[in-house]
Amino acid sequence: MWPLLLAQTLTTWTIVTWTLIALLVMVTLVFVASFIAFGALWIQASAASARVSMSSLVGMYFRQVRAPIIVNAKIMAAQAGLDISSRNGITTQRLEAHYLAGGNVMSVIQAIIAAQRAGIDLDFDRAAAIDLAGRDVLDAVRTSVQPKVIDCPDPRRSGKATLSAIAKDGVELRVRTRVTVRTNLEQLIGGATEETIIARVGESIISSIGSSDSHQKVLENPDLISRTVLRRGLDAQTAFQIVSIDIADIDVGDNIGARLRADQAEADVRVARARAEGRRAEAIAMEQENRAKVVENRANLVLAEAEVPRAMANAFRQGNLGSTTGG
Repeated sequence: MWPLLLAQTLTTWTIVTWTLIALLVMVTLVFVASFIAFGALWIQASAASARVSMSSLVGMYFRQVRAPIIVNAKIMAAQAGLDISSRNGITTQRLEAHYLAGGNVMSVIQAIIAAQRAGIDLDFDRAAAIDLAGRDVLDAVRTSVQPKVIDCPDPRRSGKATLSAIAKDGVELRVRTRVTVRTNLEQLIGGATEETIIARVGESIISSIGSSDSHQKVLENPDLISRTVLRRGLDAQTAFQIVSIDIADIDVGDNIGARLRADQAEADVRVARARAEGRRAEAIAMEQENRAKVVENRANLVLAEAEVPRAMANAFRQGNLGSTTGG
């Protein structure tokens, strides 16, 4: 009996041993295959202290995430001194999540690095939200550091090169303005875009010129208009902060007031002529009516004169004429 039990025990150990050997071989093959596929990236990340595990690289493959982008982004963050700790830092999982959401991982990391160098408070969550909102977060950071200039009006959008405004004296002024803006990162999500800035500035300039008593005052001090417009806080609820508004060019256009007065005078002349023509027509009609009355009166006179012989004839026939004569 003991030999049978010993043989069964040896058989069991043999099966377990070969099973363990097979599992070890499979694990070794998987590790070798993974190292062949992702070893270069893993070594690159480890050399840069970017902390990207082999299991994360394999998981990226199955999640259809481009591992080189994630690794390069984390290496860039680590080399720039950003926080890549697993608690609150820029972790591999956060980078993957932003990539899977359709975001531009490299642009976000570059924007955070640029903001850190410029002393601008920009964390990963805000940068990722700005990027997913469809804004160029890297360009926004650059505009925050180096303001950009917007033409008002913008010929590319409106097809007009100047704004047309009319002072109280009726003279047209054609103005071209340049607005210097800086990106407001706190209001970049949900804030109005450049089109709103251009529309507000254009409206305020036209209103300011329209409230001026004379176009000459505007020509003498164009900076008064820009300062007045700047004090109105036109950048409220927008993604930008207005730094300055400068009048780049101002030209005198047509005398709209004189033209309007001339047109009004011509219209008044036409109205007066029409009224005079109406009165003349009424006079002619009255004259014709009086002539008709004269003809009618003449006809009545002729009829009355015709009645005299008839009356005399009747008197003769009745003998009244003779008796009246004899008496």
